[in-house]
Amino acid sequence: MKVSLEWLRKFIDVKVPAAELGEILTRGGIEIGGIEELNQGLGPIVVGEIVRMEHHPNADKLWICEVNIGDQTLQIVTGAQNLLVKDKIPVATHGTTLPTGQKIRKSKLRGVESNGMLCSTDELLLAAGLGEPRSEGGIMILDPDTPVGHSLAEFIQGDSVLDLDLYPNRPDCLAMVNVAREVSSLTGEKVCLNHWAETEQGPDYPEDPHTKIVIEDPKLCHRYAALLVEDVKIEPSPEWMQKRLSAAGVRPISNIVDITNYCMLEMGQPLHAFDRDKVSGAIHVRRAVQGEKLVTLDNAERTLDPEMLLIADDEKALGLAGVMGGLNSEITDATTRILVESAHFDSVSIRHTSRRLGLRSEASNRFEKGINVAAIAAVLGRVAELILELGAGRPVGFVEENKAVLERRTVVLTAAKTSAVLGMSFTPEEISEVLDRLQFPYEQQGEGFIVNIPNYRSDIEIEEDMIEEVARLTGYDRIPTTLPQGDQTQGRRTSEQEFRRKLRHLLVNLGLNEVITYSFNRPNADELWGRSDQSITLMNPLREELSVMRTTLIPGLLEVASRNVARRNLDVRLFEIGNVFWADEQPLTQLPHEKLRAAGLLYGKPSRHWLKSEAEYSFYTVKGIIEALAQEFGLKLKYEVPQETVLLHPGRSAEIFLQGKKVGFMGELHPVRAKEADLDHALVFELELEPLFAASDMSIRATSIPRYPAVQRDLAVVVSKDVSARAVMAKIRELGGELLDNVDIFDVYTGKPIPENRKSLAFALRYQSLERTLTDEEVTTLNKQILEGIEQEFGAESRK
Repeated sequence: MKVSLEWLRKFIDVKVPAAELGEILTRGGIEIGGIEELNQGLGPIVVGEIVRMEHHPNADKLWICEVNIGDQTLQIVTGAQNLLVKDKIPVATHGTTLPTGQKIRKSKLRGVESNGMLCSTDELLLAAGLGEPRSEGGIMILDPDTPVGHSLAEFIQGDSVLDLDLYPNRPDCLAMVNVAREVSSLTGEKVCLNHWAETEQGPDYPEDPHTKIVIEDPKLCHRYAALLVEDVKIEPSPEWMQKRLSAAGVRPISNIVDITNYCMLEMGQPLHAFDRDKVSGAIHVRRAVQGEKLVTLDNAERTLDPEMLLIADDEKALGLAGVMGGLNSEITDATTRILVESAHFDSVSIRHTSRRLGLRSEASNRFEKGINVAAIAAVLGRVAELILELGAGRPVGFVEENKAVLERRTVVLTAAKTSAVLGMSFTPEEISEVLDRLQFPYEQQGEGFIVNIPNYRSDIEIEEDMIEEVARLTGYDRIPTTLPQGDQTQGRRTSEQEFRRKLRHLLVNLGLNEVITYSFNRPNADELWGRSDQSITLMNPLREELSVMRTTLIPGLLEVASRNVARRNLDVRLFEIGNVFWADEQPLTQLPHEKLRAAGLLYGKPSRHWLKSEAEYSFYTVKGIIEALAQEFGLKLKYEVPQETVLLHPGRSAEIFLQGKKVGFMGELHPVRAKEADLDHALVFELELEPLFAASDMSIRATSIPRYPAVQRDLAVVVSKDVSARAVMAKIRELGGELLDNVDIFDVYTGKPIPENRKSLAFALRYQSLERTLTDEEVTTLNKQILEGIEQEFGAESRK
């Protein structure tokens, strides 16, 4: 927002220079991006009058002018073609330095002496609209009443323009009247605004019976008002208005367009004027039809979609709401009746339209940040006032359609909380002074205040917002600097972070490579592997195929593995530690569940090595990884054969249990799944980490090295094929007692001479005592007890 100091002084007596005012605003939270000085260096330029003109004898396009500058008459040669005798023009004499830095000297042009230069607005760094209409494209022509011989600086005042870098929470400062209010609150100077900036009432004109407004989508347009003006005269706006518009960075066009832009900058409400005679029937505020076309004022044809809001009549689209008008309703020199629009449009809709079409404007910028819906009608009162003041037309009617429900906002502000939040003491009197400077109506109740928030301050919703206002106006530099206090503790990882770190290092040391995949899955893959009934669908996915939050890590690993295998990487060892998500309800009314899991995938076989024989990864490779994890964290895991599975191989998979609860699975992909992913014999595992962490024991315990020798015995038994080796090993450990140090299975055999429905299991048992050397007799006795126990439990037979 560019703020002209000359314009600002119409509302408030700014007694400090621009640089100091910029510092005051910046300290008050309104950052100044820069200060531009306008109309500087005009002191040496004098006003002259052309008393005689004749063609240059040696050049068809040059003129020899005699120019009266008050105390002398100069001969000046010019190439300008817009001059007439008796024109008043700016003259730079010999030795004058122009605002552009160019120094003027006497010279000869085609043999004729020239003693200065007649100046254009470009050469004086002035706005293009200044001067008489004939000034465009040539020498600047001054008002005929301008006295000759005086400095141009006496008639064209210098100005300073402050460039405000506004944050999204202060859209109110996109209006000059609100900038004046801000300066008033920071400096204490009294602000004097026009009547229409202090009211929310519209102009007092009768309702036009021929103009009807139809808001078809109240969610996108909350309020729409229009002012009907007849007997319109299209002509240039006055110089004072053109200067202020130019200082604000807006190009002057004509009186009607300039009035709408002037009111937008002054009041903060974007406006648009339609040629009333080009509007057929009612004004409709509606969504565009898919593929609908509109030629905008920049003469570009736009293709629209239903997310864009249109202003239309009964037959055609008239303009893009809040962005740009249409060429078919443009005001021209032949226009005699206009309809001035003032409306409140949904900021998200305007942002979508503006970005989709690549159209950015002062109007769209204001709508995107939010405008004051309560001031919609009052702005049209200011428009009517300026139209009458400039003689640009005759306002005759006013019409409005209001779908907005205005609720007055009140905030309770207390001295106690203000002092606690800001870290310094505030009395009720100090807070009352701040509220008076803000000009916020309030009611004091003890040490508290009930503050009525004006509609133009949309950034204030809660008590903390008002506390910020207190801090701004009393000065952030008044808040004391204090060092943070508290007990210092040594920075360290939490036990859960340490668990994740150890798990990650363990899997890396076991030869797996960590990957990080998207937190989103394909819907069909997530439905297959995860919780399809509890998955969360994204409203705005990165890609359509990644449209649900993942409830399992496996699909992501399968995609990474498939990509690697397609590029001939045939030794794939992957793992990922990440969160999965699911919800108990649809649609969501609270945050979904978010749980940490670890998953892995192995495919192919290790790279060839002279010390190792080639062997593909198998179920026991994955089981070894899980066992290493259990040993590292002191977990007692159990494994069970899945009852039925369409994901894993029926004979090469297992479900993993901890303390009777399923915490994961492992195994080879089901042949159907492996074929779909083109990953034959791939192996996967997935574990829930929360129960594993809760049951883990990461304490380090030291045990002495046994002083006495161990005794090794083998035990081979024949059992039914239905008996699991795990159950037999558990019974052996139970019967072996404290002297049985370890038991391992080293052979499983079926075939002759073993009966067809039976299998042979061979175990290696190691006995050891920390207190004495075991005798052969007691080991033999213990081994016999174990054999008898498993014979009785499982119907086993000793295999000789």
